[in-house]
Amino acid sequence: MLTIRTRLRWFIPLVLMMILLAVSACSESRGTTEEKPPEENKGSTNSPDPVTEDKGKDQPEGGGDTGDLIVAWLSDPPSLDPHMSTDQQTSIASSHIYDTLVKHDKDLNIQPRLAESWKVLDDVTWEFKLRQGVKFTDGSAFNAEVAKANLDRLLDPKTASPRASLVNMIKEVTVVDEYTLQIVTDYPYSPLLAHLAHPGVGIVSAEGIKQDYEKLNAGEKAGAWLSRNPVGTGTFKLDSWNPGQELKLAKNNDHWGDKAQIDSVTFKVVSEDGTRIAELETGYAHIIEPVSPSSIKRVEGLDGAYLNRQASLSLSYIGFNMEKEPFNDVRVRQALSMAINKDEVISGIYEGTGIPALGPLAPDVNGYDPSVKPIEYNLDKAKELMKEAGFENGFSTTIWTNDNQERIKIAEYVQAKLKELNVDVKIEVMEWGAYLAQTAEGKHDMFVLGWSTVTADADYGLYLVFHSANAGEPGNRTYTKDAELDKLLDDGRKENDPEKRKAIYKRAQEKLVELAPMLYIHHQEYLDGVSKKVKGYWRHPSGIMQLHDVSIEP
Repeated sequence: MLTIRTRLRWFIPLVLMMILLAVSACSESRGTTEEKPPEENKGSTNSPDPVTEDKGKDQPEGGGDTGDLIVAWLSDPPSLDPHMSTDQQTSIASSHIYDTLVKHDKDLNIQPRLAESWKVLDDVTWEFKLRQGVKFTDGSAFNAEVAKANLDRLLDPKTASPRASLVNMIKEVTVVDEYTLQIVTDYPYSPLLAHLAHPGVGIVSAEGIKQDYEKLNAGEKAGAWLSRNPVGTGTFKLDSWNPGQELKLAKNNDHWGDKAQIDSVTFKVVSEDGTRIAELETGYAHIIEPVSPSSIKRVEGLDGAYLNRQASLSLSYIGFNMEKEPFNDVRVRQALSMAINKDEVISGIYEGTGIPALGPLAPDVNGYDPSVKPIEYNLDKAKELMKEAGFENGFSTTIWTNDNQERIKIAEYVQAKLKELNVDVKIEVMEWGAYLAQTAEGKHDMFVLGWSTVTADADYGLYLVFHSANAGEPGNRTYTKDAELDKLLDDGRKENDPEKRKAIYKRAQEKLVELAPMLYIHHQEYLDGVSKKVKGYWRHPSGIMQLHDVSIEP
């Protein structure tokens, strides 16, 4: 049985019908005023235009080539506060609004961004020389004090940032002078630069931080202000936002570096895969994301577009909530893992795209070990384990997913396959924001999700997802809690010797296969449909769309 939660697709056609009836009844009336959305839907206070629901309706037919790049994607970001969100949509949007101190290039090498240079003074002390003359979109200046304020906010227990694990190895941040910053870590930590390159460590203006703390001190959650009023130094800035429908970013003409070649980017929520392809085909969208594997041939057959494929650092998985019975029994988790043939999932649902996962880390991640032995498909052994655990007659449970066609198909496949173990599975499909919020609170049984190791280092791919300290919103949605694993992950992030570090992470990956907190399905390929008019587009292996240098040809 397929149950749909928080689905509003019936609502939009109904509203359109009501509008048409109203226009028909009032055809003699002209110049009616547009109604503004609620205050919380507005952009930053320095947005050039008031935010209205109808903004952009004068777009030329077929999308036009006016400099507005239109991206049709699956869902909206729940927030634009980089420090308070863990989803990829927020990371994509915020990476264009905010700069980080350093960044990864195409080859996963670290390059300067707001930090022009850096050096290691001793095992635990890093010194950064910061870029001068950089302004935020609210007009304030970037300097070492602002950089420190950002790191302090991430580390502040009061904000309870789900991104704190990116920087929680930092012991002290010192302003040496206006453009020199020192960071002292609790222990030698080699992946520090990779973590500072993460979009979750995007640099927010001091005024934005101040405004958000005022809301926090008044009893609201951290991010209450910044999630709707982003102020960064990035290539773009917020123009307008109608949550759940459309997010528009405008070119930041005062950006310190190379300016954007387009005037704006409009991220339009289009939940249906076929509709996204139709928008690309007709010119109403320049980029669509994602393309369903089942739609690859259709996109490849379009005259005016092409399929962009990018190997990823990501993992798709089926997770088990280890705090709930019967998933607190390792035999049950292993049995369910053995009952799912992930080769069938990859070939039948993902059309053979991507590669099978041995464990949680993709091959390009530093620390990946190809010798790790995965749990293999074995239905007979699965039945034996279920009997040992006292569930020979099975049980009833639920599997959650968001409105992503591949994930829904995976849930349906799991539902069918687990019947062979007498497990009755009910599917619940949820709106993206609600899905993230409720899995963060541990209300689920099983769930279908993914994780991208954005830093390309095992620490990020394992510590955030499996360490007991990160249970819930930071990333550990399986609520994995294992003392041996915790120690391995703590040791791995503290070890600087490459060979010793590799050995630690090999054992950690083996332990994660044994514990089976999730079924590791595959490392996907990112599939985007791109108009041939779009030049300069690429997608990072982390999954972050790169629109900074994109142009649109007539």
